[in-house]
Amino acid sequence: MACADLSESEWMEVSLDADPVAHEGLSAALFELGCAGMVTDNFGDNIVKAYFQVPDRIEELRKAIFSSVRELAFHFPHLPPIEVSFSPVKNEDWDMKWREFFRKERVTPFLTIVPAWEPVPEKPATAIIRMDPGPAFGTGKHPTTRLCLRAMELVAKPPSWDLLDVGTGSGILAIYGSLLGAEKINAIDIDETALHWAEKNIRINGAEKTVELSTTPLAELNQGFFMVTANLILNTILDLMSHFTRVVNPAGWLILSGLLEDQVIRVRRSLELHGFVCEKSLFQGAWGCLLARRST
Repeated sequence: MACADLSESEWMEVSLDADPVAHEGLSAALFELGCAGMVTDNFGDNIVKAYFQVPDRIEELRKAIFSSVRELAFHFPHLPPIEVSFSPVKNEDWDMKWREFFRKERVTPFLTIVPAWEPVPEKPATAIIRMDPGPAFGTGKHPTTRLCLRAMELVAKPPSWDLLDVGTGSGILAIYGSLLGAEKINAIDIDETALHWAEKNIRINGAEKTVELSTTPLAELNQGFFMVTANLILNTILDLMSHFTRVVNPAGWLILSGLLEDQVIRVRRSLELHGFVCEKSLFQGAWGCLLARRST
């Protein structure tokens, strides 16, 4: 396991040489540790690359990654050892590095994501969102993003409706809300870097008149919305559950993802305790998404 000097870098790339059988488990473990994005293709059949913002306590993060790899190896004793290496990534390299593997892709039956630097098809068969995610990593490639986008499509919407996107990241869910007809969208995130890229993507897609960006914490919002989306992680979702009750209108909808399949039952129970009815569970690989309606 190789460790490079990361003291002068804001981001690091973790490269893992692992049997493809273990890739889903690696993805789940690394996202739990705060991974901002992963690539599982274009580098060879066995290579997974994960990207982390370098924290103040970098050694603690490295130890946590090694621990996760050892735990995964325990569950797959028949597989070859997982090799791990760390390397710094300069901020100015992000654009070209991300372009290496971000390409046009149909992510739901009704939506295609197109990189901002590629031309839009003349006669697209679906709705189009153009994205330049930067380090916000919201391209629609990860299963949790796809599940949220699909769940948004499944909701029957009134003629006039609004949306709150909690933890907006690159702004992809907020932008799709605009395409789906939301008249007003609040997109919040505590990460100002993410909001910078969200603002850029909202402008690229002509949604700036509909989407309002903010660092206002969910706890300080009192307005109710017809639809609330939150693609976060388990503990954050559970911590925010009482606030979701306040910001989802009666008969409104809540879409939650960032959840592993075995975490879905726990979140369903919390939703029911807070006055929601789970109407549908969506799954892709090891990941799940819940579509819940606020009881009247």
